[in-house]
Amino acid sequence: MNAQLGNFTLTTALLAIGTLPAAAHDGEPHASAFPWTFDPWIVTPIAIAGGLYALGSVKLQQRANRPLSVINSGILYWAGWLSLVSALVSPLHFLGEHLFTFHMIEHELVMAVAAPLVVLARPVGMFLWGLPRPLRHLVRDVMKTGLVWRTWNALSAGTPATLLHGLAIWAWHAPVLFDATVTDILLHRLQHLSFFVTAVMFWWAMIWRSDRGMAAWHLFLTMLHTSILGALIALSPQVAYVSQTRMVREWGLTPLEDQQLAGLVMWVPGGIIYAGAALAMLALWIAGSNRGGLDASRVHS
Repeated sequence: MNAQLGNFTLTTALLAIGTLPAAAHDGEPHASAFPWTFDPWIVTPIAIAGGLYALGSVKLQQRANRPLSVINSGILYWAGWLSLVSALVSPLHFLGEHLFTFHMIEHELVMAVAAPLVVLARPVGMFLWGLPRPLRHLVRDVMKTGLVWRTWNALSAGTPATLLHGLAIWAWHAPVLFDATVTDILLHRLQHLSFFVTAVMFWWAMIWRSDRGMAAWHLFLTMLHTSILGALIALSPQVAYVSQTRMVREWGLTPLEDQQLAGLVMWVPGGIIYAGAALAMLALWIAGSNRGGLDASRVHS
């Protein structure tokens, strides 16, 4: 068994051990000070994604003429996968239920770290290889149907993906809706799902579909509007997220301080990630132009 599968097995075992005594959501008793969160609706798809990728990697490495490319994509994928585990399963998720600041860190990990790493790895092929042959052929045929293909192409183009991602960010950070997710586990799951799915579409559009100049523009716009939202949260003179900050005094902060720190997390570290990606795309676009327009074959948005 190769090293990737061994690492996955070890990680899964540690995850299972850590989640056994943990509570599922806010208000339930916890067996340790900083428990791992075992929500089967979250852990199951993450574990399946990890298992399929590990099995697919084993099968493809046995067939591939370029095993190094498989290993490189695997490093990216497992880094993204572990970022998801850190955000949604590790004690960070428990802390996010009690402190707005950690909740914002959780969201940034999902949207600005895990999503681009997974997209860079392009894991769909590995997932398919991880399936039994009849199911693999069935899923591949469904993916190639006109409706699925046209829908994905429409949603993962630069402008629609940027708008959908921005809409998800602004809608879920509306104080009324954000506070509701803290006490309603179904809304909380939907929030995380919409953040990750729209982020995957956004980063796929930026990295694999859009002209690099247009990708830089969309990334800059995303940096701009998320920074504005973070600044509005950080500079608000009063507490807007009442439910999210209701328990922060137990941690030595006031509700307003916790809200300000959360806004700063979105404003500065989050903004730096989008700005850095925009600058990288701009540099690649300029370099490609100097070499005679190597981006000409890319799909424009």
